[in-house]
Amino acid sequence: MRVWMAALMATALAMPVLAGFDARAADECPRGALDAKYCDRDGDMLADTPTDADDILDPKTLIFSYTPIEDPAMWQDVWARFLGHMEKVTGKRVTFFQVQNYSAQLEAMRSGRLHVAGVNAGSTPVAVNCAGFVPATQLGTPTGPWGYTMEIIVPANSPAKQVTDLKGKTIAFVSPTSATGFKAPTVFLKTKFNMLLDKDYQSRFTGKHETSIIGVANDDYEAAAVAGDLITRMNERSVIDAKKLRIIYVSDPFPGTAFGYTNRLKPELAAKVREAFLTYDFENDPKLKRELPDVTRFVSTDYKGAFQMIRDIDTESGVKYDCK
Repeated sequence: MRVWMAALMATALAMPVLAGFDARAADECPRGALDAKYCDRDGDMLADTPTDADDILDPKTLIFSYTPIEDPAMWQDVWARFLGHMEKVTGKRVTFFQVQNYSAQLEAMRSGRLHVAGVNAGSTPVAVNCAGFVPATQLGTPTGPWGYTMEIIVPANSPAKQVTDLKGKTIAFVSPTSATGFKAPTVFLKTKFNMLLDKDYQSRFTGKHETSIIGVANDDYEAAAVAGDLITRMNERSVIDAKKLRIIYVSDPFPGTAFGYTNRLKPELAAKVREAFLTYDFENDPKLKRELPDVTRFVSTDYKGAFQMIRDIDTESGVKYDCK
């Protein structure tokens, strides 16, 4: 498996100069930040459909995965009705693929084993540049795209009342690919509170937002940076008692999960996948509504504009999309 996590750390090395570089070939295949295996001729910052017919995928079964939060087996059941809808729209069988971490999801798409996915906001630029992911839709509300906040939490009995009280403490983060679980909080701690990672506070990775939240509620972690909407959902399902933790910082809203497909998907099939998202009757799906109560539909998304905030955070963090 490629070292996705290392590629996202601020210490990542710059991409090497390719031997035999041909300037004319580069003009014919502009790519911006995309990996060398992709082209972006229309300037939308997304990988184009391959020109070699052998690289285009038209599978009998579409493989779908959802960003690895909480219990993958639970989400397989939650997405079952939607996947049935996608089968009707595309004329393909659709299977849910359980992934345990972000690296596995991105590697599966890059290799062509994963065709359709919901990718968390923080991983979306990496998925776009390194795995050929094409975001097509986002979760939506009646007024537009749905978003969520990053929150820094501490145990309810913690003496920390404000962010600067965490100096000298250890903060639990999710993974280097997570927007709200690592990249944004480390940037905000630096720019808003003059707190530097490994100098003013230490870090540890938990792998999942849920693990961080449960750890704070159980007084196992001194603090954690997490997606705020998960705290509410976990409290409603009695996974945690929200009274056992305290929120000391709330960010402005972030874009939600991006839903899309691999750039290798046959264009006609990709159009059907997009149609499946945009025509789904979200309101009459009780399981999805239970897990995502504020969401009413899927809405089209524009990666270039909608995820600028995430790319800016990556830039401020020193992240380089070195896809090794």
